[in-house]
Amino acid sequence: MNLPLRIARRYLFARRGTNAINIITGISVFGITIGTAALLLVLSVFNGFEDLLGGLFGYFNPEIKITATKGKTFLADSISISKIKNLSEVDILSESLEEIAFFEYEGSQDFGTLKGVDGAFSKVNGIDSTIKEGGYFFENEISDDGETAKKQYAVLGAGMRNKLSVNVDNPLAAVRIYMPQEKSALLDQPFKTRFAYPAGTFAIQQEFDNQYVLVGLDFARELLEAPPGTVSSLEIRCKTGADVDAAKTKIREILGENFTIKDRYEQNEAFFKVMKLEKWMGFAITGLMLILMSFNMVGALWMIVLEKQKDISILKSMGATDKIIRNIFLAEGLLLTALGMLIGLAAAVGLYFGQKTFGWVSIPQGFLVESYPIALRWSDFLPVSAVVLGIGLLASLVPAVRAMRVSAYSHEL
Repeated sequence: MNLPLRIARRYLFARRGTNAINIITGISVFGITIGTAALLLVLSVFNGFEDLLGGLFGYFNPEIKITATKGKTFLADSISISKIKNLSEVDILSESLEEIAFFEYEGSQDFGTLKGVDGAFSKVNGIDSTIKEGGYFFENEISDDGETAKKQYAVLGAGMRNKLSVNVDNPLAAVRIYMPQEKSALLDQPFKTRFAYPAGTFAIQQEFDNQYVLVGLDFARELLEAPPGTVSSLEIRCKTGADVDAAKTKIREILGENFTIKDRYEQNEAFFKVMKLEKWMGFAITGLMLILMSFNMVGALWMIVLEKQKDISILKSMGATDKIIRNIFLAEGLLLTALGMLIGLAAAVGLYFGQKTFGWVSIPQGFLVESYPIALRWSDFLPVSAVVLGIGLLASLVPAVRAMRVSAYSHEL
């Protein structure tokens, strides 16, 4: 162990000549403890919300989504789809077709997005597990005078259900869907109209709940007058543990450059960027709070320097250089900082497990979870430790420079 660190360690645990120094030192360590715990908990809370909302996005957005680079729809090539399905990373592939439509139900009207989905859609994202009322189905065969017909159903987002005042339990009222006709004569109706009975309501995230109405894929194609095979996207779920980036590369080789291939992060890139910005802004604001707390350490170290002037003079008389004296008090500041930081990290980990286990901090009713989500990531320990130690080092500079100015020949000797 080098000399400055050894002396700094003795100063850290030595009895002070003035009780006020002990009090100020304790306050500075306590401030660092609070600041360290706050930094780690701020990151953990944002991690929790990011994981929660990212998981909710996963109930609607697939792991990989393929869309046309130009235009809203394209004809799905059966050969290319077969090649994609045969990739080792791909588990399930679903076809979907969506378009803006106008909806009417019992006098209530609003615009939304009509999305036609096939039977594999719920297997890709598990949306059927988000149904809050009714069920998840799109067709039902009915018999009338010996003839069999298919009755069409729709699954609405909770926001669309509220805007249209839909009663899922009413089997007689249907949602009227209006879709503009591309080619119509002057006296023809400008909209094509079809009916779909409400089957159920899903609740995932406000962005989806307020916008989407799900119907069967064939029904959507018929309403849009689109030929068989027309889709707006291909949605893929990868096998457990599969490399999504590798799957994207292979799919791009199969389809070429005329298609856009996005993973789940890229589909919600703007949202995740805002979440990360908010996360690090919160981290920076908490770091500023820690800087203010570090002034207590400056005062504590300054008083230690004043108390140890005689020791400093003796050390200089024995040949200690200004660099050694400076390093002693820099090490003293870092030891105080490290002590507070370790206690703060331990306190943050304890609070994390308490929140995960008991949900100490609750969220008002109406939210998706009962308590604040929190997720501890070991990678967050590095920036927290770096910031805390950096602030401690800066706080130690002024007292260390003051110690260097103590003369080797004090009048007290």
